[in-house]
Amino acid sequence: MSSEAWSPPARVSGASYAAVAVTMAHYKAADSKREQFRRYLEKSGVLDTLTKVLVALYEEPEKPTSALDFLKHHLGAATPENPEIELLRLELAEMKEKYEATVEENKKLKAKLVQYEPPQEEKRAE
Repeated sequence: MSSEAWSPPARVSGASYAAVAVTMAHYKAADSKREQFRRYLEKSGVLDTLTKVLVALYEEPEKPTSALDFLKHHLGAATPENPEIELLRLELAEMKEKYEATVEENKKLKAKLVQYEPPQEEKRAE
């Protein structure tokens, strides 16, 4: 390396200085927006949550086949991947309700049946 200190070129036109000033202002504006967005993410807890999930993925002894699915699962992605899944969930909930109602009805009908039919032992004696 040379022992001489760096010095700007001897002749730079006014247009060059203007271009440099505009470029520097652009970088500062971009940095400012980036910094504002970073503060927003930090304030809302997004950075902490993402960090925790990524650390959990890092600490997994057996890495999942799909890191994206791991992230979705641990972030609790609320929206289903497609509308069919939501329809199936609704249908499943309805079927569970019908099943419970049928089980209750079955219990009641068995209780009535016991009232009207003699026990099995009495039938054999006849």
